[in-house]
Parts: sequence; structure tokens; C-alpha cells
Amino acid sequence: MSYYDFVKSKIAIAKTSGFEISDSEINPMLFPHQRDIVRWAINGGRRAIFASFGLGKTFMQLEICRIITGRENCRALIICPLGVKQEFTADAKKLGISIKYVRNDKEVSDCKSDVMITNYERVRDGGISPENFGCVSLDEASVLRGYGTKTYQEFLKLFATTQYKFVCTATPSPNRFKELIHYAGFLSVMDTGQALTRFFQRDSEKAGNLTLYPHKEREFWLWMASWAVFVTKPSDLGYSDEGYTLPPMNVKWHKINVDHSQSDCEKNGQMKMFRDAALSLQDAAREKRLTMADRLFKMKEIIQENPDNHFILWHDLESERHAIKKLIPDCKEVYGSLDLETREKHIMDFANGKFKYLATKPEISGSGCNFQRHCADAIFTGIGYEFNDFIQAVHRIYRFLQTKEVNIHIIFAESESEIVEVLKKKWKQHEKLVEEMTAIIKKYGLSREAIENTMTRTLGIERKEKSTELYTAVNNDCVIEAQAMQDNSIDLICTSIPFSNHYEYSPSYNDFGHNVGNKEFFEQMDYLTPELLRILKPGRIAAIHVKDRIRFGNVTGYGVPTLDPFHMETTFHYLKHGFLFIGMITIETDVVRENNQTYRLGWSEVCKDGSKMGVGCPEYLLLFRKLATDTTKAYADDPVKKSKEEYSRGRWQIDARAKWNSSGNRFLTPDEIKDLPISTINTHFSELMSQRVYDYKKHVEVAVTMEKADRLPADFETLKIPARNENNVWHDVTRMRTLNSEQSRRNLQNHICPLQFDIVERVINRYSNPGETVLDPFGGIMTVPYCAVKMGRKGYGIELNPDYWHDGLFYLEKAEREATTPDLFNLENLGA
Repeated sequence: MSYYDFVKSKIAIAKTSGFEISDSEINPMLFPHQRDIVRWAINGGRRAIFASFGLGKTFMQLEICRIITGRENCRALIICPLGVKQEFTADAKKLGISIKYVRNDKEVSDCKSDVMITNYERVRDGGISPENFGCVSLDEASVLRGYGTKTYQEFLKLFATTQYKFVCTATPSPNRFKELIHYAGFLSVMDTGQALTRFFQRDSEKAGNLTLYPHKEREFWLWMASWAVFVTKPSDLGYSDEGYTLPPMNVKWHKINVDHSQSDCEKNGQMKMFRDAALSLQDAAREKRLTMADRLFKMKEIIQENPDNHFILWHDLESERHAIKKLIPDCKEVYGSLDLETREKHIMDFANGKFKYLATKPEISGSGCNFQRHCADAIFTGIGYEFNDFIQAVHRIYRFLQTKEVNIHIIFAESESEIVEVLKKKWKQHEKLVEEMTAIIKKYGLSREAIENTMTRTLGIERKEKSTELYTAVNNDCVIEAQAMQDNSIDLICTSIPFSNHYEYSPSYNDFGHNVGNKEFFEQMDYLTPELLRILKPGRIAAIHVKDRIRFGNVTGYGVPTLDPFHMETTFHYLKHGFLFIGMITIETDVVRENNQTYRLGWSEVCKDGSKMGVGCPEYLLLFRKLATDTTKAYADDPVKKSKEEYSRGRWQIDARAKWNSSGNRFLTPDEIKDLPISTINTHFSELMSQRVYDYKKHVEVAVTMEKADRLPADFETLKIPARNENNVWHDVTRMRTLNSEQSRRNLQNHICPLQFDIVERVINRYSNPGETVLDPFGGIMTVPYCAVKMGRKGYGIELNPDYWHDGLFYLEKAEREATTPDLFNLENLGA
């Protein structure tokens, strides 16, 4: 495969695993938009149908299952919430499809129908084995979220090998993008962890807090459109909306005033000025209790003002249910401990208009039920943060076949005003998601080819170069650039390679971070590394900076964070391409910062079970050598020579160790320059450097002074690196009793941060001569070429991202002019 073809293969679009059908194979009872979706879903094989309320998801699922079971000679299972099976049974009868409700494996075995239906509880509790089915469809699939991450992982494993998989819901997680990609994980479209890495940036201050990369937003929606169809009305697919136009919906907010004199106390004993349910879960529960009587009195008022209307009464607490029953004796109830048959009877009787009032919780009856035929009024007796449950409950009555004007009454306490604002904000976000996806559907329809053509970006970039006597900086794909370089033209390679798919540094598919996983990343490296070996002079060094990666337990399903030994894979990769491995340097990391980002080294957790905690992730500098032409003494063809006067024994003792400390000093990133208050940060880091930060130059200075005083022995190390005040750094283990030196910890917020100056300077000093060329194929903002210029070498940097390249030119120009460059510890020069 050519490099161009490899890069093109990285386009993020869902594969097809089904088969093509014609309209003639689809039941003519289906409307045109339903036929299009059925044909698209079967061709895809593993797809999500996010069709708005009343657009016929039941019909579509039944027809999909009928066609697949007939073609593949397999059985299909539809999994739905309680109270929905009657809808499927009625629609199956209209379509002429034989369907049977099953509760366990015996009933499955005895069933004569190829299409079966059951509830989530039956599968979740192990009553039904998925391996008996070749096709599964999850109706109201968002119900999985109510069972938590554990059940998601269970369903992921249970249906991992199912050939045909579909998820259907009207409200695909509008506010938490992470839940959207959980659908992709279940459908085997893309691993959840891979999708998180590809599209989302991490919050360095809080684990699990993810936001969509701004430059990835459009790609994310297009990728989703390749496996999920978002339809709000038939006209989204070019058809008439006749019969689908809904009557108006009135949202009425009823605020209940509260007595703020009953405010609780702070932990320090101070009285709170106002009652506020948004402060904590404890405060929210307290407000629910204190305001329950007033809220339910308002509920009764609303009902009495409309005595002829049917009402669905949504509540959150069991105590509210009991109070509702006392206030409205005619009300029927549906609750968790009620037996399944009675629950379904009450739901169906209310749907059929046999009684006027039904009290239930959104998480129990808010998904899948059709109450629109006789009910047009809903009362939410309380309010909470769960928008998905709320919007699902709203659309139990505001949906296709609703003929009356709908009234949604939301009762909330004055102390819950902030929660109301959050709910309204989520509602707007939901509308934005719908707008984004329907715009894509209207533009591209259900054409996978049209989406793929749009996502096929221009491969490669327009090459740009800035070159002087002291440096060369190229904006290009490093593979393409290296292929054009001369043999044996580089004296030293020093770089920090991308950590597989951990981060993406540009929207281009040429980006090495734009890979599914380690396998694909090293496949792209297979095009680069042989070129690096070719252009490096014989006997010279390639110093490769790497870091192992954390695999989170909720992604792997192990429940405990594990490590991806990325530095090991990197080592074997370079060996495979002919490099000689001559050493590995460990660079300390900060376990406290790492734990803040990952929660994998928590003190509380290790006290509960010490077996869960590993150690922090150090960084590594892997040292590789190209074989010299003359192997008798193995000196490089152009040796890196030093006089003992300029390269002292003290410096040698420090440099030769397999563990390096770093001051951490480096270039400011563009975000840091833009966002950080200069005066405050300068003061902070000045204090930090003087009190805590390891200073490599000072360490060398002391060693040189001792050597001049003839106090530096030649047969053992005297000046060991100072111990860190961290329990996880073992600094009292002697060399005589161990095979390896101890490893310490440090962690960077983002891999886009350049290498620390002192690390680069030490590599350049050790492995190159003045005037020689030092290359970084992943130049970033040109830290390595910058240091090379400052140290009397010629810098050569290649960078794909044009913004980083431009920033790097700024630094290189300043280095060439021997001007002061802003760095992490010297911010006052920023405007120079």
C-alpha cells in the first residue's frame, strides 16, 4: 500500500456489513421515509435510528428484523422497555409479521416465530441468551443509561459477536457526547476509547471531563451521520410532512415560593442567606422534602382547573407517589416494585383512555409509551437535572397522532431556580444537536458515498519552508519530507513522537495521532522510520521521547486502570527497522498531577485496596544507534568528539545515568501565552524554581566544582540526584540490591507541550558536534531546532500543523537573533 493510500484509509466513516435490498422487498405499508431508513439500516448492518417521536421506529424495526431473518435464516430479538411490547404486537399484526414475547431461554427455544420481543430486564438479569439471535434491535436504547456503566459493559459483551445490531431512540443523548459514542461502541462501529481520543480533548484538571475539539466538530457529526440517521420529520429526507405536523405545545412553569428563613447552616456554622437546591445533592433532597406539600397542592389545583382532561403525573420520589394517591384517589400508579404484568396493564389501560390519571416516574414509564391518543396534559411535580428522562417523558404525549394542544406543566420551588436554568440550557443544546444532524441529513441524505467524499480531505498539505544558515523549518508531512531528504545527511535525530492515538495535533488525516490505535499508528510509522534510518549518518543517534498510556477501566471493562506499554512497542518498532537499541533514560513525573488527571493513584482508593494502585507514569528517552560502517571499533563514521576539559567527569556521571531529572523549563504553548496572567505566573514559577524544582545546570556546576577540588571519585557516583518528597519515589534502594534504578513520575497536560529544554540540551550536547544538523521530524513549535541553534548547531524541524510551524518560526528567528525567548520561568520577556 502506498503512503497516500494508507492515509486515505484513515477516513473516519462507518463500514457497511449488511446487504442491499430493493423497495419491492419492503412492506408497502411503510411510508417513503421509513422505507429509505430500512434500506439504509439493512445495508449498513449495524446502525442507529434516531427518528423523532411518532415517525414509526416500531414499524421500521419490525421490518428490518423480518427481512434479515428471511435472508440470513436467523432469529431476531427486539429489546424494549416495559409497556411497549403491546405497541410492537399491534404493529406486527398490521404488517403481517409473526412476533412472540419471550421471558427466558426455554420460551425462546419453544418459539415458532423468528422475530421475538422481550424487556431489558430479561436480558440484563440473564434470563435470555443473546447467542441465540443473529439480529438484535434495542428500542428506546437510551434506557441503557439508567442502568449505569456496568450494564453498558455487560450489553457490550453480550452482543459483541451479533452480526446485525441496531439501536433506536428519539432522543440520542443530547448533552453528553460521550453517551453518543457509547452507541457506536455497542454497534461495533468504533471502540469507545478510540472515539474519545479521536474527537475529544481532556480536561487536565478533572478526569472524565471531555469536550469536543473545535476543529473536530464537523468531522464528528459527519462520522455519526455515516452510522446514525437523525430524522425529525419526513421532509428531512425530502418527503411531505402531511399528517406529521403537531399541534402547539405550551410549556408552563409554576414557581413555588419558599421561606428563606428556614435556610440551613454552612459547615462552619454560618446561616445560609438563601435556600438553594443546586448547592449539593443533600440540599436538593432537602428542598424536595420541604416543598413537597406545596408542589402537590399546585398539582391538584391544575387538575381541578381542567376536570375533563387526562393527566400523566410525573414524580421523582416514592413519598410523592404516596401523597399523590391521597390527593387524587382515582389515580393509578406504576412503580418499580409493582409486578411487571400489573405495570404493563396500568400503562396500556391509561394509553387506551380507560382511566384519567396515571402517576409514575420518568425513568419507569418515560420511554416508549404512547399516551397521545387520550392524553394531552402532563404535570411534572418536581424538577431535576436528568434532561433525557425529562424530554422522553414530554414526548409520551407530544408525538405523532396527537390531535390536541399539549400542555406541559412544570412545578418547581423557588430554591430550584438554578436547576431550571440548567434544564433550559440542556433543552437548547438538544435543539442544537437536532439542528446539526438534520442539516447533514438534508444535505447528504442517506448517501454514505456523499459523506465519504466530503470527509476525504486534501491529503498532504502545501509544503512551506523557511531556511537560513542556522535552521530549516518545513511545514509538511514528515514522511513525505523525509522521503525527499538525502542519504546520511542528518547528524542527530531528537524527537518526541506522537503517543499513538492519544492526541491529534491537526485536523489532517496525515496526522500520526489520527489513528485508531497502536497497530495503525505503528503502521504509519513504518513509512517514516526506514527513512529516518536512511538519512541518519552511520553510527549516529536517534533519541526518541515516549510515555506509556493509561487505559481506563471503564473503557477496557476491567474496572481498574491499566497501562499500555507504549515505550516497549516503540523499542521493538525501531529494532524492526534496523536501529540498534543502546539505552533508555527515565525522566521523573509528578504523581499528584497525574492522579488529578486520571484518579488512578488515589490515596483513598489505595487505602481501600492497595492491589488496585500501580505507580505513576514516567517519561522515557529511548536511545537508538544506526550501525557504523566500520564495526571493528564501532566508532561513528563522524565521531562525536569532546575534550575532557569541556566535558568533565562530573557531567559524564550525571549524563550517563539511566534516570534524569528535569527542571521542566520549556516553551510556553500558545494557549499559555494567551491565557495566563504574566505577573502572577512569573512570581509563582520563580518561587517554585528557587524552592522545589530540580536545576540540571546547578547540579553540573556543583559536580564541576567538586572535580576541580579533586573531591569527585572516578569509581563511584558521589552526587546522586536529590530525592523527591513523594511516597511513590523509592530513593533509598541501593544499586547493589537491584537490577534497575528507581523510576519517578511526571505528567504533561498535553502532548503538544514541547520537550523540556534541559532534556534536549543534554541530548544535543552528548550526541552531536558544533555545526552539525539536528533533526526533529515532529517539530511542534520547534523546541529541538531552537535548542540546536542556541548550542551552535543547525536546527531542522518538520511540522504538519501550520499554526505550530508559524509559532516555531517566531522562536527560531529569536534564537537566530540571540534575543531572549519567553519560556515557562521567564514570562516578562513575552512582549520583547
